[in-house]
Amino acid sequence: MQPRGLRNNNPLNIRHGRSRWQGAHQEQNDPDFVTFRSMAWGYRAAWKLLGTYRERLARQGKTYCLNHIIARWAPPEDGNDTRAYLHAVLRLAGGIGGRECLPPPDTPEGHDKLAPVVAAMTCVENGIRPEEVPRGAIEEGYRLAFGSD
Repeated sequence: MQPRGLRNNNPLNIRHGRSRWQGAHQEQNDPDFVTFRSMAWGYRAAWKLLGTYRERLARQGKTYCLNHIIARWAPPEDGNDTRAYLHAVLRLAGGIGGRECLPPPDTPEGHDKLAPVVAAMTCVENGIRPEEVPRGAIEEGYRLAFGSD
């Protein structure tokens, strides 16, 4: 059986909240996580959230770096091992540092830096290997979010 995030077309396991996500299924059968019409729509939501995190971190006076993104995405108060999550993403994404200041996701530089992070987060969230990540859907989600790549 596929992992829950993949079954829901929500590869980064975005929880229900106040947001009304474009591309969400009309019927939401999962009590905790949003279900999307396609994987690309799930990735669109992830890309949009990464942009929102940038704005929130700036308001808090924090840098837009992987350490802060993961601390927000998988906080320990939600029962996550945030440190292990961060180390797994750093290992899988390669070529990025935890404290490295990242460009905005809606820029070509942001895309290039963050696409491997999104793929790595997909692995961590779903317990899958890097070769199982639907990279075409990551790119389509980016286009849906920001118009191009």
